[in-house]
Amino acid sequence: MKEKILDLIKSSGDEYISGQYISEKLGVSRTAIWKYINALKEDGYIIESISKRGYKLLSSPDVLTFKEVKEYLHTKYIGNKIIHFHSIDSTNKKAKELASLGEDNGTVIISEEQIGGKGRLGRSWISPKYKGIWLSIILTPDIEPLEVPKTTQIAAAAVCSALREMDVEGFIKWPNDIIVESKKVCGILTEMSGELNRVNYVVVGIGINANLDIDDFSEDIKNTATSLKIQLNKNICRKTLTARVLNNFEELYDDFLSKGDISKSLDICRKYSIVLDREVRIINRNEEYIAKAVDIDDQGRLIIENKDGNIYPIISGEISIRGLNGYI
Repeated sequence: MKEKILDLIKSSGDEYISGQYISEKLGVSRTAIWKYINALKEDGYIIESISKRGYKLLSSPDVLTFKEVKEYLHTKYIGNKIIHFHSIDSTNKKAKELASLGEDNGTVIISEEQIGGKGRLGRSWISPKYKGIWLSIILTPDIEPLEVPKTTQIAAAAVCSALREMDVEGFIKWPNDIIVESKKVCGILTEMSGELNRVNYVVVGIGINANLDIDDFSEDIKNTATSLKIQLNKNICRKTLTARVLNNFEELYDDFLSKGDISKSLDICRKYSIVLDREVRIINRNEEYIAKAVDIDDQGRLIIENKDGNIYPIISGEISIRGLNGYI
């Protein structure tokens, strides 16, 4: 009922909506409406109440609930259901748990805070409350398990495109990082449950450092990580960015499912790659060597040329890419 009352107040725009109208429309008492209005105020909505005129929404909180994100969404199924948390261990962990119980394809798990967020190779991910975008998308594609890593490239293309739609010059560090001003602002973690020839579900986790402050980063990562707020010197609208990421992801993901390739995503990944045509350090567990990144092939693998002139592909797996003198 609280959500229905919020929808009515939002739909009235700059006009006041009377308690009597809400009561008649929803079939609830004026007293109940007053209680729901107070509950909305506790959630962070600023609602003006004037006797004999009614209620008017003055501002909404910066939270990533479905009610706040949906007006920016243009998807058919990705994000049509958003399960929102104020604090959670990990959105990927919760998404895998729900996916194993049969949660719908396209459901998105979003939390305002993660206390146990993880990136690739088990690295921890700082996820302070109300400052980032921490989400996971549940997918149930009818594809071969070997095709699943391609969803990481789709997600990277979606995030990079969303940032550029908001006039942020984002670049992609293969396979799963988004870079702004030579520092990481976003990481992507794709996980799968499947069998030999069957995918049960895929979870695509996306963490974006939206409005973190410098003090939110520990000393050991300040030289490699940043936030959009730090680089732009202003807060970014998390609701808009979240919706743009999901809008782009669905378009690129559907293109992949219909065509059987990720050419559209790869065009974006190549165009905005920050590693192509550069010498990079390739770290594979205990082995480290320098090679030139020359292309990304149609399977999403990075094509490198080693010091002997040999050209061959590498897949992400346990591989990490670094610049010669730093993170990139």
